[in-house]
Amino acid sequence: MTVIVVAACPVGLRGHLTRWLLEISAGVFVGRVSSRVRDLLWERTVDMVKSGRAIMVFAANNEQGLDFKVHKHEWTPVDIDGVTLMLRPNDTEGPSDENALRTQGWSSASRRRRFRKH
Repeated sequence: MTVIVVAACPVGLRGHLTRWLLEISAGVFVGRVSSRVRDLLWERTVDMVKSGRAIMVFAANNEQGLDFKVHKHEWTPVDIDGVTLMLRPNDTEGPSDENALRTQGWSSASRRRRFRKH
């Protein structure tokens, strides 16, 4: 089984992928193709994706039974002791910093409860 997910890609690429795979959702293509056709599809995808990004998951003869290929994606596959995991980039400006920017001290609700008691 092969799954290719494309984002922000030209319509021509989606049309080319539908020749070999079924599009089950916008930009998600699934099918069973030979390894030769799969490799050619990936080459064509990389050539045609332009500024978009692509991920391919396919069956492989390893411990997990699958393998990944990525193109212009922020998550990258990393082999750790024979298991392929997706390495997510450290988001230094994400939600973890929002918690640091919050005011320290009591919440509004706890302040109201505290003042009601007195």
